[in-house]
Amino acid sequence: MEPKDYYAILGVAPSADADAIKQAYRKLARQYHPDVNPGDKTAEERFKEINEAYQALSDPERRSRYDELREHYQRWQQRGGRGEFDWGRGQAAPGPQTYTDSGSPEDFADMFGADSPFSDFFSSMFGQAAGGQDQRAREARPRRGHDLETPVEITLEEAFRGTSRGIQIGERRIEAKIPPGVRTGSRVRLAGHGAPGAAGGPPGDLYLVVQVAPHPQFEREGDDLYLTLPLDIYTAAAGGSAQVPTLDGPVTLKIPPRTQADRSFRLRGKGMPKPEKPSGSRDEAKPQRGDLYARVKLVLPEPLSDEELETLRQLARARRTSNVHA
Repeated sequence: MEPKDYYAILGVAPSADADAIKQAYRKLARQYHPDVNPGDKTAEERFKEINEAYQALSDPERRSRYDELREHYQRWQQRGGRGEFDWGRGQAAPGPQTYTDSGSPEDFADMFGADSPFSDFFSSMFGQAAGGQDQRAREARPRRGHDLETPVEITLEEAFRGTSRGIQIGERRIEAKIPPGVRTGSRVRLAGHGAPGAAGGPPGDLYLVVQVAPHPQFEREGDDLYLTLPLDIYTAAAGGSAQVPTLDGPVTLKIPPRTQADRSFRLRGKGMPKPEKPSGSRDEAKPQRGDLYARVKLVLPEPLSDEELETLRQLARARRTSNVHA
């Protein structure tokens, strides 16, 4: 019987905690899921292997048993590995087993048919799900389809206004609406667009995992936006006005005299939309938009004439003389 290195299958260290194991599993499961790779037998086998590894390592009791036997196996190899190692000597007692809801035997049967979804190695160590009438009863019971995830990239402008994307899931294509205010890492739920249910059960949900692309002008922190505002030295010194770009269109900003470089001006309500709050929420009275911060960067006028340059020299000389006599 071929032993399995479940840690290597998930690409984690044996010391990895439960969160790291779960994160690695989700990343690989999204990559090799049959709905994402229709007709790809290699991806299908990889998906089975990934789920088996997660079943073994996600349950603390099962992982402890596996770790103990894995250590015994390594010692047995170091002593020469005579005979055949008994991986089943610590297996669970016969009877129904529990599985994580990320990939139950019923889910596997829906995708891959009636064959056992687990290897002989797994079955030897942990036993198999109860068969016979109990198994047939489970198969006849309506079961909800499992949830799916797919990444989607949008621009900052699309995140500002909301947008839609055509999503291909296997042979299905759906039009997905993305609400305003989403951030990188937001998960947009599309109810009922996941994997189909079994025995008349409802379908699962589809989650869009949003990635907002970097913007050449604006930087985003939460619901606030930041930009650099080029300002000529005349306006900074004497005061005046400047045009500030926003995602709504340019606005006029009043610049007070003696404005220094790196000063930031706050434009209230010119940032990103805040995610919608449930009706009746205490947060309804809060602003529905973040703010925009414009940070001043001093620049020379273009072009700078000889007369302007001479005027600046005179001002500089006068400034130095004034400082000497002060």
